[in-house]
Amino acid sequence: MQAPPTKEGPRINDMIDEPTVLLIDAEGEKRGVIPTDEAIRMAEEAGLDLVEVSPNAKPPVCKLLDYGKFKYQAQKKAN
Repeated sequence: MQAPPTKEGPRINDMIDEPTVLLIDAEGEKRGVIPTDEAIRMAEEAGLDLVEVSPNAKPPVCKLLDYGKFKYQAQKKAN
C-alpha cells in the first residue's frame, strides 16, 4: 500500500517507494512504465528531480522537473 503525499508536498526522488512509475519527461512526453531507480537515475543525469504528480494512479505518475522551481511556482500561484 502506498503512502499519500505529505503536507510538505509530493514525494520526490528516493522518497518514491514504488517499484515502477509511469514517467513523463521534462518536455511532457510520456516515456512509459519504467523501474523507479532507472527514473531517478535519468532525473539525476538531467540535473532534475523525479516528482510524483499522481500518487493514486497505478503505477504512480512521475515527472522529471526542477522541484525547487516547481515548489516556487506553486507557492507563487497560492499567494
